[in-house]
Amino acid sequence: MRAERMSMTAERPATPEAHDAPVHIGAVALRVFDLPALTAFYRDRIGLSVLSQSQDEVALGIDGVLLVTLLPGASRPSSPAGLFHLALLLPSRQALADWLAHAARAGVVLEGASDHLVSEALYLSDPEGNGIEIYRDRARAEWPREDGAIRMATERLDLQALLAEARDEPGAALPAGTRMGHVHLRVGDTSAAEAFYVGRLGFALMLRYPGASFMATGSYHHHIAANVWNSRGAGPRREGEAGLAHVALQARDAEAFAALRARMLEAGGTETDEGPAIADPWGNRLVLRR
Repeated sequence: MRAERMSMTAERPATPEAHDAPVHIGAVALRVFDLPALTAFYRDRIGLSVLSQSQDEVALGIDGVLLVTLLPGASRPSSPAGLFHLALLLPSRQALADWLAHAARAGVVLEGASDHLVSEALYLSDPEGNGIEIYRDRARAEWPREDGAIRMATERLDLQALLAEARDEPGAALPAGTRMGHVHLRVGDTSAAEAFYVGRLGFALMLRYPGASFMATGSYHHHIAANVWNSRGAGPRREGEAGLAHVALQARDAEAFAALRARMLEAGGTETDEGPAIADPWGNRLVLRR
């Protein structure tokens, strides 16, 4: 399903760092067991708006832009590979503070909170175990570097200090300008993930953690991450399994679309009704759109 954009006002939010790139993450589709329950969770707890709804698909987003699609009819997973988390990028620290206040009011249980130096992030899971990150980026000029490379870490985020910045009169849980910032995948081997995403699709390797690789276009800190923390040696997923159904890669322009399309087809991808598509070695499916 393609993102449909509504008309914006003169106060249109600036393009986020994640989307100031030739290719970025447009939306994430999840295959679920309980469509009504997951719809209610992403609407009421996370704060997405329902853009369209049927018995076959629920589309959710912000200001008319598709961010999450829920698909019914999931089968039980056969592999630990798949989605580690999807990451919703908020436009500011103020927005992150406001979402944290919303989460406290809504009874959302956080599983973690981290300062990654380039960003500040809150972590949780949906009722079916799909990981979610809610984060904000620091300005690119503030990203620390070491020997010319972006430096990231996992440090404690002071939740009380963040919560103290929330506005007294809450508005929508997620503001205009919220977008999908990145996806983090569980894979069986990070070297094989780099060979696929960097070697075949042309993403740049931004940095490595123990057991994880971070890849991007346009010098962002990461659009796609891949780890083996709980999936080392995992085999491919089968179509229709619960969890990740596909990730939409959004091309900035015709040139970026043509370049990635050629790489995908050369790597064994196919043309589909949704656009050029390919699966990584673990069955994580990618669809290219423009």
